[in-house]
Amino acid sequence: MTVAQLIAALSKMPNEAVVLMESDGGLSRVDALDFIDDQGPGAPAEVILLPSMDE
Repeated sequence: MTVAQLIAALSKMPNEAVVLMESDGGLSRVDALDFIDDQGPGAPAEVILLPSMDE
């Protein structure tokens, strides 16, 4: 999934909805994003969703 596809999917959701991700057999809130530039020819830039560590 690209950032554009993610934004399009999220834009259809209620603004107050909480974003969760599957983590260790359960669900965690997404707390932050990490961006990694492309690492060479053919390697795309990446966005990593980071779970909340409060749970």
